[in-house]
Parts: sequence; C-alpha cells; structure tokens
Amino acid sequence: MLFEGTFSVDESGDGQRLDRVMEAFLPGTGLRLRRRLCDEKRVLVDGRARKPGYRVRTGETVEIKQVLQMTSSGGLGLRVVKREGGFAALNKPGGVHSAAIAGGSEPSVESFLPDLFPGDSPVLLNRLDFLTSGLLLVALTPEAREAYLAYEDEGVINKFYLARVRGRMDGIISIRSRLDTDDRKTTRVLSEPDPDHRRWTGITALSHDNAVDTSLVRCLIMKGARHQIRAHLASIGHPILGDPLYGGGESRRGLMLQHLRIEMPGFQAEGIPLF
Repeated sequence: MLFEGTFSVDESGDGQRLDRVMEAFLPGTGLRLRRRLCDEKRVLVDGRARKPGYRVRTGETVEIKQVLQMTSSGGLGLRVVKREGGFAALNKPGGVHSAAIAGGSEPSVESFLPDLFPGDSPVLLNRLDFLTSGLLLVALTPEAREAYLAYEDEGVINKFYLARVRGRMDGIISIRSRLDTDDRKTTRVLSEPDPDHRRWTGITALSHDNAVDTSLVRCLIMKGARHQIRAHLASIGHPILGDPLYGGGESRRGLMLQHLRIEMPGFQAEGIPLF
C-alpha cells in the first residue's frame, strides 16, 4: 500500500528526534527505513526537509511522502516478467528493498522469493537501489546461480537501463571512470579510468525535452558497482531526475532510473518502460 500523509507533533513528542516520533505514524517500520526517508528528503517539517536527528517541537507539522507499507509479495508490487530454464526475472517498483537487511524490519524482494517460487531454491542474483525500479534476476537452481556468476566474470551479461537526466545529451558516450565504492553514503567518481570494461557505463541519448531541458537516455552496464549509473551520470553534469544523493533535484515520480532489459546466454527479459 502506498502511504503518505501529515501529522502534528503533540507534547509527548516535543524535543524528540524526528526519526523516533515518526514511528507512531508509521508503526512497524524500522529505524533504518525512517532515517532513509529523512535522508532522501521525503520527510518535511513545516515544509522543510529535515535530517533524522532534527528535534521536533510541539505544534510542528510533519509530512511524509510516499512510503510503501508491504505485507505480501502482491503488496510489494512484484511481478514475474519471465521464467525460463533455471532463471526468472521480476519487476521491482521504486521504494522497495531488493535484499533483506540484517536486523531490519523493512520488507524486501528477497524475503518473498520462497513464496513466489515454492519448490525451487531461489537466489537473488542482482540488486537495485532502494529508489530504482525494474528487473531483478533470480536463479531457481544452484546450477543457474553458478552459470550466472560465470557469465558475469566473462562479461557477457548486458543490463540496459532507462534514465531521465538533466540537460541535453546527444549521441553515444562511454563513461570509464573508476569508482570508489568504499563504505560511505555516496560512490565517488575518480579521475583515472577503470581498466575493467565491465565497470564502464555506456550512454545512448534517445530524446531531449526542450520545455524542461531533460534528456531520456539508455544506459548499458555489465557488472555494476553500487550507484554506478547514478554517480557516472552526475559526474558528467547530467544527474538523474529525482536523485537525492547526486544532485538530481526534485521529481514527483521519484528516481527516474529503471532497469529495463537484461541479456545473457540463454535468457533475455524486458520490462515495460515507465518514462
């Protein structure tokens, strides 16, 4: 269920952290999720985005934007796009975790795999960022998992994404900058090229909207790193719309990045373009 709404802080919440008082309005959610919503500027206090540690005051109005409350795979909005051989492709909406988080209470695609594929041994093969929508690939047998890992090492898996970015982009671009994905909030783009072509991001411009100065682009990666497409596009001055971490600005439709198609030996799957 998609949830959004507002509440007023009463005397019991005066002086408490924002991520704590939100619990009464979003019962059953974990602290990690509530902090993430604040960091993504989806929680406003009297109209202003606030950090998780902000101390609220009596009478202030808290607005929470678009939170998915999910109790089943149907509630998650999951859809099996294709099943063939030992693989299956699922469609994940934005605002849903791909993998289960240790110690967390938020639902994830991974936690529902046994319900979606009873009698199999499903294993999640790729992950998408919390805000990113699109295809997740699942191995239904140990043999399929081993085959996927071998294909990934060989560089024969192609993953195509759609993104809407700020500014005008034309032609075809290959972004080859190495990424620093050490344990931090954002991925850092370094000045030197990455010698591993599987870590490059290929960009093909599809169209430009003059009215709002945004471009629709197709992105190709092979063995993605954390935030690879988001960081690479931002590094060349074209952040994805709705990206709270890399300067994409506000978007009523959330992060405009979708994993649209996957191709590998013996298996291909494609979703429905969202934008």
